[in-house]
Amino acid sequence: SDVANNSWYEKAVIWSNQNGIAKGINESSFAPNAQVTREQLAQFLYSYAKYKGYDTGKTKELSGYQDRPSAWAEEAVKWAVGNEIINGKGNGVLDPKGTATRAEIAKMIMKFDEAVQ
Repeated sequence: SDVANNSWYEKAVIWSNQNGIAKGINESSFAPNAQVTREQLAQFLYSYAKYKGYDTGKTKELSGYQDRPSAWAEEAVKWAVGNEIINGKGNGVLDPKGTATRAEIAKMIMKFDEAVQ
């Protein structure tokens, strides 16, 4: 309900939702203007990798981190950490629920591209 008809992103939201890549924040909202968390971005990339048929078997346990991702994102974050797409911030902090900065997004996309080559 919050994706405007004929908006520049409408078709992308519909496509990503239909293909299981980017679901809404609930059954009726996508939150197109919300900031993206690190775990959400990991989930987007993981879901896209699965959609494309890439190998998503390489994962890494998160026991070395003191903070945990949301249950819905745990598999994706383990995959992103295992493929060095997302790294910790030092002192045992992964910050999965923290907002992804533009620099983090750029790096995660670059590392994703390298991981699926």
